[in-house]
Amino acid sequence: MPPVLHFILALAVIFFLAFIFSNDRKKIRPRVILQLVVIESLLAWFFLHATSGLAIVTAVSGFFENLLTYAAQGSDFVFGGMSKAGLAFIFLGVLCPIIFISALIGILQHLRILPLLIRIVGTLLSKINGMGKLESFNAVSTLILGQSENFIAYKGVLAEISPRRLYSMAAAAMSTVSLSIVGAYMTMIEPKYVVAALILNMFSTFIILSIINPTPVGDEPDIKLDKLHEDQSFFEMLGEYILAGFKVAVIIMAMLIGFIAIIAAINALFTAIFGISFQHILGYVFYPFAWLIGIPAPDALKAASIMATKLVTNEFVAMIDLKKIATELSPRGLGILSVFLVSFANFASIGIVAGAIKGLNENQGNVVSRYALKLVYGSTLVSLLSAAFAGLVL
Repeated sequence: MPPVLHFILALAVIFFLAFIFSNDRKKIRPRVILQLVVIESLLAWFFLHATSGLAIVTAVSGFFENLLTYAAQGSDFVFGGMSKAGLAFIFLGVLCPIIFISALIGILQHLRILPLLIRIVGTLLSKINGMGKLESFNAVSTLILGQSENFIAYKGVLAEISPRRLYSMAAAAMSTVSLSIVGAYMTMIEPKYVVAALILNMFSTFIILSIINPTPVGDEPDIKLDKLHEDQSFFEMLGEYILAGFKVAVIIMAMLIGFIAIIAAINALFTAIFGISFQHILGYVFYPFAWLIGIPAPDALKAASIMATKLVTNEFVAMIDLKKIATELSPRGLGILSVFLVSFANFASIGIVAGAIKGLNENQGNVVSRYALKLVYGSTLVSLLSAAFAGLVL
């Protein structure tokens, strides 16, 4: 099947899966969706195919490589050169840099550079996505501040946000990733796919939300966003962001240990009883979706198993598995799968997002918990859509 027809089929299936769970089908605006599809198609081509786009991707990748080099100096000082020796790579080379990048984000936040950027980009996005400024600001701030830390920026208005808009905000938090861990991803998959996925996921989120949870401008009252910056002393802020980065790194480490151990045990149990591993079974379940987004048939079963692993565990576990078999996949299959993996769309994220909101407002946290399965469903559709756009141009 020609790539364009394959892409149209993928769009039709993904849109249908979103449509059947739409909150209000009468408010779906086809013109806005078509406009976003065209824009995202052009962005996919620009970042994954055009010479100038690839140059930007290379520059961004180089910037993060430099950050990882600086982060390694801190790790080497504390752990005595273990990083240079290639020891404990996941902890020292992947997780520890999160602490340094988190500190940098804190500095940019303190200098009011990030709040300004969030407002400018959020305002521009609100002009083209058909949504309110709150949803647009949130999409940008989630990307910069992170899945859980993001909601702190909105704590002053959290109680005023309606359940419908809260779903959109939580869905955006699960469908994108934080800049603080982008460097970690780049140590496991090709950097250009990470950078492209950051942009594609944002627009895919707007598209899926426009179907599942359409909220035209004017349907909801305006909420003033005047607390995107918190007044603190410089060193108070720096200490807070360094500890926040350390907390994120330790949480990811604990989840990796737990999830990988559980998967190993379940695989062994299934193999002993059924003669086939649990991940292999999940691969068959996800095989149609792997093929649908454009992964070549010879790669589809292996890719589907990793896609399922990401959903039931997290993207780090899936990326570790991908790294083991990357040489066995075609360049096209590897690229599409890599884009799919760059998001927080998994069951573990529900607890993180709901817990973060509940810590600020218990009632709103309970609202998010009630949307749990629909949030995972919607954010997974976002990942499939972003991967399908990558498949169109790779």
